[in-house]
Amino acid sequence: MRMLCASTLIGEFFVIGFAGLVAMKSDDLTNATVWTVCGIGMLLSVLLCGMLTRPGGVQLGWALQVALVASGFVIPVMFILGVAFGALWWASVHYGRRIDEVKARWAAQAEADTA
Repeated sequence: MRMLCASTLIGEFFVIGFAGLVAMKSDDLTNATVWTVCGIGMLLSVLLCGMLTRPGGVQLGWALQVALVASGFVIPVMFILGVAFGALWWASVHYGRRIDEVKARWAAQAEADTA
């Protein structure tokens, strides 16, 4: 699960950065505001890669997905990208856990065969 989720988060890192470039064109936002918010989002996406196996890591990932969708109120295309990355996050968590279960079963079976 960790590898799939981390891949999704790294993809979000780049999307948040590109969204910052788009948000700079807005007359309502200062560059400092844009890069403070985007910088925090980008930092969180990288830090979450290391926190996935800890308690609450996946839940923090979900919070980042919600924030990504909510950023659509500032940059409308982020509604679409936020939903797309939310779906990728769900798939990463769901199928990643299934892969981890299968790997654990295979390891247990291999251990039982050698004993």
